[in-house]
Amino acid sequence: MIKDLQGNRISEASAEAVDYYDQAVAAFNIYSGDPFSLVNKAIEVSPGFAMAHIFKAYLLGLATEPELNGYAIDTVRHLKSMRLSDREASHLGALELMLKGEWTSAALVLDIHNCNYPLDIVALQAGHLMDFYRANARNLRDRLARVLPYWSGNVPGYPILLGMYAFGLEETGDYDVAEETGRKATELKPHDCWAHHAVAHVLEMQGRVIEGVKWMASREPYWSDDDNFFKVHNWWHRALYHQELGQEEVVLCIYDKHIRNANSTVALELIDASAMLWRLNLEGVDVGDRWDELADCWQAHADGHSYTFNDWHAIMAYLGAGRDIDVEKNLRDCKNIKPGTESEM
Repeated sequence: MIKDLQGNRISEASAEAVDYYDQAVAAFNIYSGDPFSLVNKAIEVSPGFAMAHIFKAYLLGLATEPELNGYAIDTVRHLKSMRLSDREASHLGALELMLKGEWTSAALVLDIHNCNYPLDIVALQAGHLMDFYRANARNLRDRLARVLPYWSGNVPGYPILLGMYAFGLEETGDYDVAEETGRKATELKPHDCWAHHAVAHVLEMQGRVIEGVKWMASREPYWSDDDNFFKVHNWWHRALYHQELGQEEVVLCIYDKHIRNANSTVALELIDASAMLWRLNLEGVDVGDRWDELADCWQAHADGHSYTFNDWHAIMAYLGAGRDIDVEKNLRDCKNIKPGTESEM
């Protein structure tokens, strides 16, 4: 029986496909590289590899983008035609709920899932992100706390769990332990940008602004690579420190060079841009025509149905750009869910 890196059983896959899958999961763990291409290679090698399809559906659905949600739904439909193990069927249940917008139920299903499969790092990371999207601070901590006794430094991915646990500790106000755990995670896995981000949160919450700037600058090579999906958010954190120091010109420089340097249309990066400009606007800083470019990019994502947090950040951009018509349309979309949307799968 072939197993993944954490020892979970894999069915209907060749050793080559599992190797691609393990690489994809490891890339996703540190939000770096191209996990999507890697998992597609796994599926190409072994079309019946259910866990590869499941992982692909999570990648698509957790992006919180309407178009990608559609592709995730197609993947779930395909999974329903496959013969699944109990672990795979459990994942399918969570995916169906997530893609219907029932994030709380999906997160709970993954909690139960990890009671049965505590070494399933895909379920742990997907569940952690669901807790993050729902601002469930307690479960950001407790989801990891419940399974950590089953892990050790001998299990591949252990530093990733520490990084997620560090963030949960920070979100529940246990700053000292959060910082200690986050720093340990980055020592074990220097490119774990989520663990780095957990320490950045601690320094922000404790008002240790100068230390925050130094933390971001000293570790920049580990979190700022071009293929790092999380780099924009970490740049956002660095800009936040400079804003607190009253260095608005530095903040705008970071915004132009790193937050919006490529006019990204990725929803999670648009959120950072809206949040940064909104903070500057509240301080009376003239941001020029930056709102207009950002508002244009939000058009493909603010549908009123996928993720309310995205919609609100789109509204920030519309307000900043003076686009009252777009604000009103988005609010109408949020109030009027399209009939049949939740039964499409």
